[in-house]
Amino acid sequence: MEKIKCIQPDEFEAHMHWYPKALNATIHPMISFFLNLEQNRIISRYCHLHPKVNGAKLKEVLDHKSKHFLWGGADLLNVTSAGAKRQMVVIENNSCPSGQKSMPLIDDNQEQGSYRLMVERTFKPYLKGLRKKIEGGLAVVYDKNPMEASGYAEVIADVMNEPVYYVPFYDKDPNPKVIFKDQVMHICNEEGKFIPIRAAFRYVTQKPWNRLPIHSKTKILNPIVACLAGGRNKMVAAKAYDIFNAELEHYGLKINIPETIWDVRKNEVPLWVKKMGGHAVIKVPYSNAGQGVYTIVTEAELEEFMKIEFDYNLFIVQSLIGNSNWSSITKAGKLYHVGTIPNQKNQTFVADIRMMVSSTENGIKPLCTYARRAEKPLIDNITSSTDSWKILGTNLSFKNSDGSWGSDTNRLVLMDRRDFNRLGIGLDDLIEAYIQTVLSMVAIDKMAQTLFSQKGKFKMRLFKSLNDDPSLLDEIMV
Repeated sequence: MEKIKCIQPDEFEAHMHWYPKALNATIHPMISFFLNLEQNRIISRYCHLHPKVNGAKLKEVLDHKSKHFLWGGADLLNVTSAGAKRQMVVIENNSCPSGQKSMPLIDDNQEQGSYRLMVERTFKPYLKGLRKKIEGGLAVVYDKNPMEASGYAEVIADVMNEPVYYVPFYDKDPNPKVIFKDQVMHICNEEGKFIPIRAAFRYVTQKPWNRLPIHSKTKILNPIVACLAGGRNKMVAAKAYDIFNAELEHYGLKINIPETIWDVRKNEVPLWVKKMGGHAVIKVPYSNAGQGVYTIVTEAELEEFMKIEFDYNLFIVQSLIGNSNWSSITKAGKLYHVGTIPNQKNQTFVADIRMMVSSTENGIKPLCTYARRAEKPLIDNITSSTDSWKILGTNLSFKNSDGSWGSDTNRLVLMDRRDFNRLGIGLDDLIEAYIQTVLSMVAIDKMAQTLFSQKGKFKMRLFKSLNDDPSLLDEIMV
């Protein structure tokens, strides 16, 4: 297990917080141009390509100042239809997104990259006036991705000009170094003494609601409600998107998502898979990092899924986006992957795009982006022995036998001069990905706000009506 560290200002070492291939890469000019594109030009371009979109409403969405979901990273698929209508589809939006270690520096003179951008424009403003309410230090708590979590800790120490405690906080840790007293986070320092924390940057991803309470006097970014409202809860996220889409419909805007059936019990799963033509994606709503996602394209894969024992009672079933010959049948017709530009073997691979954004005083702005490709190429026809996850699964994370996490960086696609061209996307696709990311983030933030009363109390009864899964409800720290 990692030890607690007290990080002082001026300890940042760039090589510790980027993959070597990213640190030594040169950012693609189009990515740099996109990240520096003014909002009014983005809105003008998007409305030009989508004449039914209300520009004023789009500006309102992009100007949204998040209350709970301040930092997110959406996973998007570049898809098309039989009629060649291309679009970016949101698979999920994560409340503790990775991506900094995979992003080439925009400016070689800014060695802290978008780590610093995130801290300066989102974390620091989030703490305004906090010292008057609660005394204590600063901390970064994590259970995954130490490369980025430690990077944030070192940058926060520099920006805030004070020590930052870097603290592991694992699920089922028999001797946790983080506790809460009277809704205030306390961390066990290097001397073994528990001290109060006024604000914490969180990279706790595995069932975070069973260790971090909903009501906390310590400011936590992101607060745990962002996870429950959709940032780590695909069930409530699907409902948040549906509700927000009803509001957006009048303005020509829409969150593009696969067709989604929620509140599905395990014995009902085969019925919905059959309805979608035998091809579907089944998800454990509260898992992440590629865990708990099952792509189904054959009877054998469905049978294997049905044999698995799960901790939770409810699932979501989504339409599967595959090849034009084997995608789910939905009301909107079949969608299939655009995929990468064919390689020298004439192979096309499924790839997704991660778009990381954060809420600022001037709206929600992009931070960084990267892509990931699947292990095996996209094939025209499947057989009874096809392993669909190797063709469709893009997540780089994998869990080792000792419970630690690793990453398959061979499938990482950088936004640099070499890799970016393989994705086959352009500036308009990046703008579409950014807008879809913001729309999904705002939907989840609005849902999070709905879950609190005017007096700031969490509406557990309302949450239960949205997500009546006893196993999940038992885990939540109020």
